[in-house]
Amino acid sequence: MKNGNGKDFSGAKAVFQRHGGLLRTGEAIDLGIHPRTLYAMREAGVLDQLSRGVFRLASLPPLGNPDLVTVAARAPQGVVCLVSALSFHEITTQISKEVYLAVKTGTEPPRVATPPTRVFHFSGKAFTEGVVTHRLDGVDVRIYDPEKTLADCFKFRNRIGMDSVLEALKLYKERKRFDVEKILRYAKICRVTKVITPYLEALL
Repeated sequence: MKNGNGKDFSGAKAVFQRHGGLLRTGEAIDLGIHPRTLYAMREAGVLDQLSRGVFRLASLPPLGNPDLVTVAARAPQGVVCLVSALSFHEITTQISKEVYLAVKTGTEPPRVATPPTRVFHFSGKAFTEGVVTHRLDGVDVRIYDPEKTLADCFKFRNRIGMDSVLEALKLYKERKRFDVEKILRYAKICRVTKVITPYLEALL
């Protein structure tokens, strides 16, 4: 397929294919694709623009996790957290229109217009512990594990609602291996041990 200037897109397409079909603008430029080529490919229907600066081959199957993949592509050092992580682990009935994303305190928050993204600042071990990298639609997506997510939810209970937190804890007990020691380890890191312990004891 050629653009209006007669240039062939096959070389640029091959670069995308070698990298899972999805690239940020900066990555594409580093790999030798000119910005004008990216936008010409988008206009020609060769690429879909998932978000500002994120492009994906239009010929690929639809994304199974479009919001998480798009945010991870825009903010690869961020970590999916709180309600979004609960949803990924299937321990909530909440349907959020935002992606909840943790970033390291002191770093500039990512500018993600689509999908709507709610940013939380985590520091020290509260940011680094419990991160699991999942390969979704060919993209590495960093998500807190269920136990770390529960501890985080208790820490931010006033922001997401205690009813949602307790529902998540109940669903976790029903659907996951109930690892009290692991939850308490993360609770200590998040400084919510005294808050969470009575609820854990009630479920034992």
